[in-house]
Amino acid sequence: MTTLPDRPRTAVLVIDMQNGVVAEAHERDTVIANIVTVVDKARAADVPVIWVQHSDDELPRGSESWAYVPELVRRDGEPLVHKLYGDSFEATDLESVLAAHAVGHLVVTGAQTDVCIRSTLHGAFTRGYDATLVADAHTTEDLSGYGAPTPDLVIAHTNLYWHRQEAPGRRGGTLRAQELSFS
Repeated sequence: MTTLPDRPRTAVLVIDMQNGVVAEAHERDTVIANIVTVVDKARAADVPVIWVQHSDDELPRGSESWAYVPELVRRDGEPLVHKLYGDSFEATDLESVLAAHAVGHLVVTGAQTDVCIRSTLHGAFTRGYDATLVADAHTTEDLSGYGAPTPDLVIAHTNLYWHRQEAPGRRGGTLRAQELSFS
């Protein structure tokens, strides 16, 4: 249903699954295993997998903290988008990568639920994309010491409100990794 013309394809986004981002993430290993499932399904169906990698003062390019977790391996030819802001579209080449692949529907996985995942979902939606959040393939760290809800509640709330997200010509939604099909 995307409002983007001539964009029939789907792509998977793997956002910020970097050592320094997910070292203390909620259910880290389970989320990584679910992202592996999603990536494997996408590759088997010839669906593009696009890797998004954040850098800043705490995640300097080339550092160990900046590197993707070893369980998730980007293949040669799979696009890599470097970003500096929460929204994966902001000041990046993500839009041109998606246009080159005729993508109008995004399947979103990764970290941090409360920053980069939410920002990218909303950024995609306002730009005309359909966006499906993989409900068990995103995570965040515990920021409850700063007044935020615990990670399980942040994740649950994001899944709750994105499940029925819709706008004219666009649709959001959630699926679990095992439910996802690219056929």
